[in-house]
Amino acid sequence: MDGRRILLIVGGGIAAYKIPALVRLMRAENLSVTPVLTHGGAQFVTAMTLSVLAGETTQDDLWDASREAEIGHIRLTRDADLVVVAPATADLLAKMAHGLADDLASTLLLASNKQVLVAPAMNVRMWNHPATRRNLDLLRRDGIMAVGPDTGDMACGEYGAGRMAEPEAIMAAIGAALDAPAPLRLLPEAQVVPGKGAAPGPLDGRHVIVTSGPTHEPIDPVRYIANRSSGAQGSAIAAALRDLGARVSFVTGPATVPPPSEVDVIGVETAEEMRRAVAGALPADAAVMAAAVADWRVKNASSSKIKKDGSGTFPALDFAENPDILAWISGRGASRPGLVVGFAAETDDVVAHATAKRKRKGCDWIVANDVSPETGIMGGTENAVVLITDEGAEPWPRMGKDAVARELARRIADRIGGE
Repeated sequence: MDGRRILLIVGGGIAAYKIPALVRLMRAENLSVTPVLTHGGAQFVTAMTLSVLAGETTQDDLWDASREAEIGHIRLTRDADLVVVAPATADLLAKMAHGLADDLASTLLLASNKQVLVAPAMNVRMWNHPATRRNLDLLRRDGIMAVGPDTGDMACGEYGAGRMAEPEAIMAAIGAALDAPAPLRLLPEAQVVPGKGAAPGPLDGRHVIVTSGPTHEPIDPVRYIANRSSGAQGSAIAAALRDLGARVSFVTGPATVPPPSEVDVIGVETAEEMRRAVAGALPADAAVMAAAVADWRVKNASSSKIKKDGSGTFPALDFAENPDILAWISGRGASRPGLVVGFAAETDDVVAHATAKRKRKGCDWIVANDVSPETGIMGGTENAVVLITDEGAEPWPRMGKDAVARELARRIADRIGGE
């Protein structure tokens, strides 16, 4: 990334307090940074702070006579290799989607001919509002890339999606954006591919299967065996792969987290249904098997609700092993995806057990994590994983599940993108 120039537009949200850390990360990668501060952004971080950290004057005035004599706002966009908007507030996203230009930031965005990456940040109700979703969908179709938002506690005291992605995750997205092809919307009209609405990303033209959530193995019509999985990590992975241009077949058990938009959702209940759904989604370039599949099913499941009989014991259950979907897809021969990624949720000796699992199952990578109760990982908003490949074990720092998903998607893009 050495020598590349980032035009950094700082919107007016509390998440702007993270921007100095982001600027430090960019400078550590030898990126040049030109900060642009909106009026709202200046309420949370100062121009002086950004200027000192970036080593360049922060721009904040469309009507600067000395700069605008040479149409300075146009030059700012032409000199940049990438435009980053962080935090991208609901207001900024709306202006971008509808071509409004009433200050320096929005004018630069309308005049830009470079790839734009946004890091949305807002209250959960604003994020979930149909207008915001429509605006972001419009921007995606225009070729604009997005990172986040994450889910968690907010400054306003609420909880949900809308937290700006962490600086490390934004840096990973910047790396992917700098490597991505130019936005399709900026090609000459004759070169635009009919019917293709979004900009190509590093996974454009690739098909990835993602499994997610638990499976429910019935005991009777009202009881079942399941694992403690919300489906949050799998859903985040599907969204991150989608954002890099992949066509995603999302095979999900009965998760509590909703599936992402713009993916092919295939809902299942049991492990056998999941295996059949994965088989039906083949062929694929990669498969990410993030589902928490129950290892066992009840062979003698009752067709009616089991009643108490006064004995004080539950009727004996006869168990059978469920299909091993990870081993099955890893051994598919000619129809095997080029990259198979498994998950290992362990409570002790995480690396040793996951390394053995990778060898036993025949997959290429294993994403391992410690799900013992004291970690708060299972059902929580964060994850701390170890990526295990044929090169060894690579621990990642604890971060939001969305950030883990984006980093994994980037690694997958490095492996199969552009082959």
